[in-house]
Amino acid sequence: MNASGPDVLAILPELLLTGGALVLALSEVFLRGERRGYQPVVAGVVSALAFASFAANASEPARALFGGFAAQDGLAIFGGATVCVGLFLTVLVGAGFLRVRAAERGEFYALLLLSAAGMCLLLRATDLLLVFVAIELMSVPTYALATYLRTGQRPAEAAFKYFLLGAFSSALFLYGAALCYGATGQTSLRGIAAAGGGPLLVAGLAFLLAGLGFKVAAVPFHMWTPDVYEGSPTPVTTFMSVGVKTAAFVAMLRILVTAFGGTGLAGTVAWGPVVQALAVLTMAIGNLFALTQRSVKRMLAYSSVAHAGYLLVAVAAAANGAVRAEATQGLLFYLAAYTLTAAGAFGAVAMLERRSGASAQPWDLDQFAGLARRRPWAAAATAMLLLSLAGIPPSAGFVGKLLVLRAAVDAGLVPLAVVAVLTSVVGLYYYLRVVVYLYMQPPAEAQEIPVHSWATDAALLATAVAVLAVGIGPGLLSDAATAGAKLFGG
Repeated sequence: MNASGPDVLAILPELLLTGGALVLALSEVFLRGERRGYQPVVAGVVSALAFASFAANASEPARALFGGFAAQDGLAIFGGATVCVGLFLTVLVGAGFLRVRAAERGEFYALLLLSAAGMCLLLRATDLLLVFVAIELMSVPTYALATYLRTGQRPAEAAFKYFLLGAFSSALFLYGAALCYGATGQTSLRGIAAAGGGPLLVAGLAFLLAGLGFKVAAVPFHMWTPDVYEGSPTPVTTFMSVGVKTAAFVAMLRILVTAFGGTGLAGTVAWGPVVQALAVLTMAIGNLFALTQRSVKRMLAYSSVAHAGYLLVAVAAAANGAVRAEATQGLLFYLAAYTLTAAGAFGAVAMLERRSGASAQPWDLDQFAGLARRRPWAAAATAMLLLSLAGIPPSAGFVGKLLVLRAAVDAGLVPLAVVAVLTSVVGLYYYLRVVVYLYMQPPAEAQEIPVHSWATDAALLATAVAVLAVGIGPGLLSDAATAGAKLFGG
């Protein structure tokens, strides 16, 4: 693998994130008191610098890096910027959450930054070996973060399930990569596309999809999601929901389109119908299971599964080369909209969870009852975010679903688009049920006003305003997603 100066400069965001993680981890050694206020500031500044680095490269032409192991293109730039936004919002949510629990430690933010570096590397990986390394760099820190608080049985159970199933999914992916190498003699995505096909390559693709299916929480690889989301600290759940999903979906699209979407023998593997089936199952099961949940955090976990189904609709549409750029645009826009919306929604959960007298069920619907009377602006922001998750206009979620559905219809996947619309209608119920509790249910007598944290409040307010602004005027984000899709196509 050849490394030149421009190649190293292209991965400046990853270097910034890794450097910030090392600074935060090493500085912890020299601290004696309990004051850790600088740590979220450092993590936030590093994430902002990484975002700026991605934005500065937005106009550059697509090119290969490190001898073809990685790429600097639209998927890497737009996806990396989205991950950095999700990281910044996670830092805001985590700052107040950890301070109330006296759990501020440098390793928390260091692990966040290291995982984000793995995500950014995964976004640009064009070789199966580098994809596997990036997945592990992304995943291992999140295994540790899942049990960061180490109090009670839930964090330990969440971390154990996440680690065990995560290791299993990594093994599946690695076995798939080995089968692809055995069939083609290549691990490069373009090398696989130019080589032959055959049953061994089909089996390799099946294992690759299974490994990535776990990361995106697609059915039937979603079983870990509700337990891990509920048992992990809420800021960690936020990061897993937005960052891991963005990186894994972009990696899935890149592998399917680059290695198996060309005109060579590898391109004859019909992966489109398989992704369509996964999309239908994921949308249906995610929404149906969310209907029965009284825990809002668990409901958002199943909602995350359902949104993975809508994103799979865009991936399925990308199997049609004629609308590939349109489907990629829809996928990128949806990922950015979901990052803003989900981060804010979990921020609202974290805000209520921080109350000093929280019950054993801090995420129960009753905890949201009457919030409009105690914190009117917080209730309005939460309602806006839930309506965006439901796809109600004018919101970023509505525009994202519209772009994905348009790509599916243009690709001739009308039945799949109909299923997406019907399952979205089902989702309206459990989102609007929370809104009803916010405004129409009286608060419990002993319920306290949520503890104020400027960081969490800022994250909640900023995401709600951004979701509304993007819904009213989606042009800027849509143009960026379009540019990213075209740059990837080039």
